[in-house]
Amino acid sequence: MKKLIDNDSKQSGAKRNKMADQIERCRLDLQKDPTNPSLHVRLGDLYMKWHLDIFNACQYIDEAITEYQLAMESLIDSCEIYYKIGVAFYHKGDLDKAINYLTMALEKKNNYYEAYYMLAETFVKKAHFTDAIDAAQAAVFCSPMGSSSAHFLLYKLYEASSFKNTGTKLKALYERFMSYALAMFDKTARENIVKNLLYLRFLPLFLKGFYAIQVKDFPKAIELYKEAIETAPGFAPLYCVLGDIYLSTGYFEDAITEYKMAIWLDSFNIAAYRHLCRAYEEQGDYNQAIEIYNKLIAMAPNIPDLYSNLANIYYIKGEFDLAISNYQNAITLNPNRTWTSVIAQTMGFVYQENKSDPDAAISAYQTAYVLTPEDIDIYVNLGSAFYDKEDYKNALAVYRQALELQPYNPKIHCNLGFLYWGKGETEEAIKAYELAIKYKDDYDIAYNNLGVIYLDDLGRVNKSIDLFRKAVESNPNYALAHFNLARAISIVGDKVEAAKLYQMAQDINKITQEIDPRDIADKISELFES
Repeated sequence: MKKLIDNDSKQSGAKRNKMADQIERCRLDLQKDPTNPSLHVRLGDLYMKWHLDIFNACQYIDEAITEYQLAMESLIDSCEIYYKIGVAFYHKGDLDKAINYLTMALEKKNNYYEAYYMLAETFVKKAHFTDAIDAAQAAVFCSPMGSSSAHFLLYKLYEASSFKNTGTKLKALYERFMSYALAMFDKTARENIVKNLLYLRFLPLFLKGFYAIQVKDFPKAIELYKEAIETAPGFAPLYCVLGDIYLSTGYFEDAITEYKMAIWLDSFNIAAYRHLCRAYEEQGDYNQAIEIYNKLIAMAPNIPDLYSNLANIYYIKGEFDLAISNYQNAITLNPNRTWTSVIAQTMGFVYQENKSDPDAAISAYQTAYVLTPEDIDIYVNLGSAFYDKEDYKNALAVYRQALELQPYNPKIHCNLGFLYWGKGETEEAIKAYELAIKYKDDYDIAYNNLGVIYLDDLGRVNKSIDLFRKAVESNPNYALAHFNLARAISIVGDKVEAAKLYQMAQDINKITQEIDPRDIADKISELFES
């Protein structure tokens, strides 16, 4: 490995020396003839070539632009000079200026293949994928035989959007075939093939870095990949792997920087886009994550989990309508029944809990039921939505149907208890809660709810205290159970113990937010007023 890197360094050094000599000779020629536009173009080309060398860490893009602009003073009608300036601004990252100059090149020569192709590449970086397809197709039209690069760009654009779309997949295959068939006639394609072959020399380094990651020697892996990037700053996969290491070790800012570099060098690096979104999410920067997901969706509009991931972020932000819209998009794409059922249930939960729309929730849960009728959670959620709508008959029918599938499921019995209680059928509610506890002896919710029935409906305070204590034992962080236990304790006259329990409920509730804080404060005040 060391020998390989040393040899590469020597070769790169020789190339740099040769390039420097060529630039110096061109400068000397310009001193003799400073207004010669051809010499300015030549010098600009040399700076561009050096700037784009993957083994070069220096930036020469501004020098190239300066030389091209000096040449343009004499070549004002040259489509080529506008093209070269547009390409330079593209590599600088000033995409609007790149589009402007490339468009002017096409105004000078409307069948300029290279300008159309670079315009397509620029639109890709701006995530204007429809415009990119139009420009790439125009490039193919201008040079049917020399358009391998444009065909390959179309292949990547179609492939990214071909999920579950047979027509687009066939287009992608056609474009890929044409890119290979015409490669020998396209100078850009030949240069890309040579560049890709150069990347093979990094395989030993990747393997060594991969081993360091497997043994959790992250500092060593980071050192290896940083060293490689210094050697070949134009090799996109190195940035992506380094970003993954930073992400896994919690260095989110560093990960974001590396993913951005990977995306800049490879606009179709969907994995880098995904990981960049994750880094922003981990950092809590949801607005940036949303922006990247929208770019991804524009690039690959038929990948369903992009919509569901975006919906989850909108949900976290409290933007429920946007969350629902993206869940609906994910469901429409329907990659498989189980996954789609989960998304439909999630959407139903948002309708039920956050939009207070039981009808929409019921519709979403019914969609999930059609997809996966064996999923018991759907019955629980659907029954709960019917309950919220006060449609007790359908809620009861759903729970009974669920019990036919899983007669010993404690959650269904617990929900049945809540339903009977809401209907005023206390005895049936007690039976249901007792069955829930029978099948799950640490079921905190069942203990608490049964305790409330004994306390508030039957007046059996001591029995309720026993049940509330079991709820607290089953879940020490259950604020409502502490609150109800305090209520029961206060009735038997132990105000000090009740005050302690109310305080515990108050402390836990700051995290769990189960109870209106004013209810706890009012109960504490009542203790000492009476």
